[in-house]
Amino acid sequence: MFPWLTALIVWPLLAALATALTGRGRAGATGSAGQARTVALLGSLVEVGLAVGAFVAFDTARAAEHQLLETHSWIPSIGASYAVGVDGVGLLLVGLSVGLVPLVILAAWKEQGGDLGRLRKYLAVVLVLQSFMVAVFAARDVFFFYVLFEAMLIPVYFLIGGFGQGAQRRYAAVKFLIYSLAGGLVMLVAVIALYLQVPAADRGPQTFLTENLTGLDLGTTAGRLMFAAFFLAFAIKAPMVPVHSWLPDVAENATPGTSTLLISVLDKVGTFGMLTLCLPLFPEASRWAAPFVVILAVVSILYGAILAIGQTDLLRLVGYTSVSHFGFIILGIFTFTSTGTAGSSLMMLNHGISTGAMFLVAGFAIARHPERSQRIADYGGLRLVAPVLGGTFLVAGLSLASLPGLSTFVSEILVFLGVFSAVQWAAVVAVPAVVLAAVYVLLTYQRMFTGAVAPSVADARDLDARERTVAGVLVALLLLLGFVPSLGLRYVDAPASTTIEQVGHDDPPPVLGAAPASTTPEEVAA
Repeated sequence: MFPWLTALIVWPLLAALATALTGRGRAGATGSAGQARTVALLGSLVEVGLAVGAFVAFDTARAAEHQLLETHSWIPSIGASYAVGVDGVGLLLVGLSVGLVPLVILAAWKEQGGDLGRLRKYLAVVLVLQSFMVAVFAARDVFFFYVLFEAMLIPVYFLIGGFGQGAQRRYAAVKFLIYSLAGGLVMLVAVIALYLQVPAADRGPQTFLTENLTGLDLGTTAGRLMFAAFFLAFAIKAPMVPVHSWLPDVAENATPGTSTLLISVLDKVGTFGMLTLCLPLFPEASRWAAPFVVILAVVSILYGAILAIGQTDLLRLVGYTSVSHFGFIILGIFTFTSTGTAGSSLMMLNHGISTGAMFLVAGFAIARHPERSQRIADYGGLRLVAPVLGGTFLVAGLSLASLPGLSTFVSEILVFLGVFSAVQWAAVVAVPAVVLAAVYVLLTYQRMFTGAVAPSVADARDLDARERTVAGVLVALLLLLGFVPSLGLRYVDAPASTTIEQVGHDDPPPVLGAAPASTTPEEVAA
């Protein structure tokens, strides 16, 4: 079988190298440096073609199983392997990683102050990051996963601190790095402790494979401590209150493209890790911690939505909306229902598309201000001079508010249904966030796009063909997955049921209108 996942991991590195070398060392070779954009875009489109091949090779009837498997010895002395494979959830996140990059490249076509040499380096780092993103969602070896978890910090740090656009970009990059490294170091201790739980006689060249570490007799205290370490690292990455404060700073100071990849894709490593590592490796500890996690998730949902309303910086506002939406994803996971887990898995995909659309379209709006201001108050009446921009901004915003007909609605409803069947109080308390989402979306749209045209944007042009392509693809995906949700659900339903079985839970029985088990069809009819 063709090694689809390895190809998806290696190809972006080759494309990054080609992008970095195009036009390098040619004094004044502006045209050559500009060609790097085309090289990067073509490289990312080839990656899309490889992803399509992986989806075709994947059997959705066995979506709960890891497929496209490859396993090669890496560090046999400690039992670490290069092991990749994806179930339905992992494949969707690989697809999200691959699909957003060409859109980010197109959106960044004229960024970095028009410095094509600087833009070439930026795009090369983006492609390196793409390789890491695909690899981490495909990793089946816990040690390999940890290495990738930490390695991703390097390109992200440079994308924020070296190529960001905010005055505090270096501060934001260092803050992100410190938070992530702290969580990663705690996780490393747990990875080592987990390895030591394997009897010496059973250790071999593939000890760190997730299937070999699942079902170990860890003991109550040890299992809970290791769960806490893994969960902390993933909660920082997710991000979750109270370890979330790095995200708004990054969103404000990074480029919209960087924020798209970081928040729409990379942060999903946190929720993906909770789903695929915390729950199956530590089922008892997951059940023990669930009430506390549910409380934190509800706090994140409301906290993020409330603070989003009060923001004056557009990109910072979008960052806080993600704190709220990640709370929904975590809530669905830790209520241990197949409906809620499937909704959370699908929401990882849908949130990535909607937040990516919001960041990139917001970036288009900011590019039309003569000073590239991110302050919402510096805009007004933009819809009158740029109606297509106004329309796509509204659709992207309404997707954050989970408007029916857009993809986010389906996943959020599934989360609510799962949560209500298991932890009713959490569903009731979280419901106001739906109204708060409508407030921060519509209020922002009103301030920026309606009313009198602000003098600073009076001469703003509407979206050009390149920008319309980016916005059009994202809006089309939001509509397609909104009206045909089965396109995503067939990849997440079976893995959700399997995860619930691994954690030792059963779906709660229906409580409204349910007939007793002994009731016959005739009695029901009567």
